[in-house]
Amino acid sequence: MNIKAQAKINLFLDVLGLRSDGYHEILTVMQTLELHDILAVEASPEVKLQVECSDPKVPSGPGNLVYKAADLMREGYGGSGARIFINKNIPSSAGLAGGSSDAAAALKCLNTAWNLHISPGELFSLGEKIGSDVPFCLMGNTAVARGRGEILTPLPPFSGAGVVLAKPSFGVSTARAYSLYDTLPPVPERDLGPLVRAMENKDVAAVAGLMYNALERVTISLYPEIMNIKYALMEAGAAGSLMTGSGPTVFGLCSGPAEAMAVASRLRLPGCKIIVTSTV
Repeated sequence: MNIKAQAKINLFLDVLGLRSDGYHEILTVMQTLELHDILAVEASPEVKLQVECSDPKVPSGPGNLVYKAADLMREGYGGSGARIFINKNIPSSAGLAGGSSDAAAALKCLNTAWNLHISPGELFSLGEKIGSDVPFCLMGNTAVARGRGEILTPLPPFSGAGVVLAKPSFGVSTARAYSLYDTLPPVPERDLGPLVRAMENKDVAAVAGLMYNALERVTISLYPEIMNIKYALMEAGAAGSLMTGSGPTVFGLCSGPAEAMAVASRLRLPGCKIIVTSTV
């Protein structure tokens, strides 16, 4: 059986401090994109667990979050074994939750393939053990996330907006970004309310003006070219631009898919992978 694993962007990301468990308290708005990987999952008693990926830069086997997800599920609930192939379209190490989305899709698919009948709440608990973005990827669409990302409040869908992704050739360590953030002077917390109201009103221009990512100042200090990408997206006609997650991908928000295609056609960003997609 095949299942989509969809990418996400952060329309808002504030870091509220370091927790006693070593994670950071965050407040973020996550949005699912049409861009997706496809997992082909085959339950099979002939193998213990086999995970392969079309992208050679993504680890196969135990180094992949899909393997971790399947292994946790099998150990906790049973399972006969499985072959899983990931057809990768979401860039890796990009701030787009590609690995987390793949893991979430594997949990959903294996729950069916192995006839485990695990409840949604139990799947969420498994997801939390794999990664902070996995619970959102299990739920999808549009949500406010708190805690370390696992406390979710659904929002009305913010679908139909055009999105242009610009992924530089380098990756960013999330752990390093958060560690460096802790060394910077604190800044006042941002009010999320105006952005949520703009999203509820489907006012893309207002949303574009209210987007925020506290980690931008860290990642831009390491890779100043990210600021150049933001400027390029705006000059090409995007309503707003923002780095997603800890980076390095920058997205341009547009009123619709046609506008996003036009923006992408005007971009001149050598070395960047450009992807046109939309919110769902």
